[in-house]
Amino acid sequence: MSARHIPFVRPLFALAMVTVSTLYAIAQQPPSPTRVRGTIEGVDGNTLAVKSRNGEEVKLHMTSDIRVLGLTKIALADIKVGSFIGTTTVPGPDGVPSAVEVHVFPENMRGTGEGSRPYDLKPNSSMTNATVAQSVVSNDGHTLLVKYRDGEKKVLVSPETPVVTYVPADKTDLKAGAKIIAFTKKLPDDSLETDRVSVGRDGLTPPM
Repeated sequence: MSARHIPFVRPLFALAMVTVSTLYAIAQQPPSPTRVRGTIEGVDGNTLAVKSRNGEEVKLHMTSDIRVLGLTKIALADIKVGSFIGTTTVPGPDGVPSAVEVHVFPENMRGTGEGSRPYDLKPNSSMTNATVAQSVVSNDGHTLLVKYRDGEKKVLVSPETPVVTYVPADKTDLKAGAKIIAFTKKLPDDSLETDRVSVGRDGLTPPM
C-alpha cells in the first residue's frame, strides 16, 4: 500500500517548497511606497510633522538625497498636443474617463512613470502618464487622447479640473503651512521615510 502513495509524495513536497519559496520572496521584497497628503505643521531637522488630509498626525524622516518639486497652477489651454502629462481619472458617466486633475510634466521629466495603473486618490481612480496625441475642445472642456507604451485612452478634462505643472523647489520650501504630497516607505521600526515631496506654491494643494 505504501508503495502506491510514493508517486504522490514528491509532487506534494515540490508544491510545498514552491509555496515556501514564494512566501519568502514576498517577505524579502522592499516595502511598497505609499503617499502622504497633507499640510506641514512643523520642521525639526530632517523630520517633517504633517497633518494628513484625514486628520492623522504623521512624522516623516527626509532622506539626505530628498527630491523636492514645486507645483503651480496653469491654464487648461496650456495642455498642448505633444505634452507629456499625468492625470488622475475616475469612470465617467458616458464611458469616457473624467480627469480629477492633470499635471503637465516639464520636458526634462518626459517619460516619468509612463503607463496607466490604479491610484489611491479616489475610489476606482487611475493614474495615467502619457503623451497627448489629440485635443478636442468643446463646451464641456477638452477631450484628450493620450498614448503610452501599452495603450491609449480618452480623458475628459472639464474647465473646473485643476491643472498644474512642476517648477523648481528645494527643502526651504518645506515649511509650516505648505501643502504637500510625500512619497514614503515604512522602515523596520514602523517609522516613515520620504525621498520625494511635491509642494504646492502660493497655497496650492497638490491635486494628485
